[in-house]
This record gives sequence, structure tokens and C-alpha cells, in this order.
Amino acid sequence: MDAFESVYADPLITGSATRALPSITHTSDEAVARRVAEEYESVFLAQILDVMFAGIETDGMFGGSHAEKIYRSFLNQEYAHEIVKSGGIGIADAVMREILQVQEVS
Repeated sequence: MDAFESVYADPLITGSATRALPSITHTSDEAVARRVAEEYESVFLAQILDVMFAGIETDGMFGGSHAEKIYRSFLNQEYAHEIVKSGGIGIADAVMREILQVQEVS
């Protein structure tokens, strides 16, 4: 596995259900920069979705248990990935431009 592939943090070990961002080394490969930028946007959107859904009460069959809160976080991560796959909100484009610009200066 290379440094640019998505790395998932184990929520049982870290206590967090968020993904770890891949480290960036010098590269001029735009595809790698795009992947890293999209992963950054996905993590950002997942955090926004977590905050957005935090105040929503759950009732009914599942009743809002601790497990439901954990799985809601996983669902928000998948929502974020799907938003990015369908074009995102523009953060990945800006991050990719910055990654490539910083590498040109180095």
C-alpha cells in the first residue's frame, strides 16, 4: 500500500470513526494530488455531516443507542464519499491546485 491510499483509522483503537488523511510527499502526478484532495474534501464533509446530524433525535425501533451514534458516523462518511464522487462542493479542486502550486515552488 502506498502513502497516498486511504487509510482507515480503527474506531475501536482510536475512539474515532474518522479516516486518517494520507501523508503527502513531493509528486507531480496530478492523479495522486486529485485523490489526496478528494480524500481531504471527504473528511471535511463527513465532519460537517456529523455536526449537522448531532442534534437530530432518534426514536422508534433503534432508540438512539451508543451503537447507533457510531454507525451514524460511518453513514456520514459514506454520504461524504458519495458527495465527492458526484462532484463535491469544490474543496478538492482548490486543495489540488494548492498541492500542485506548493510542489512547483519547492
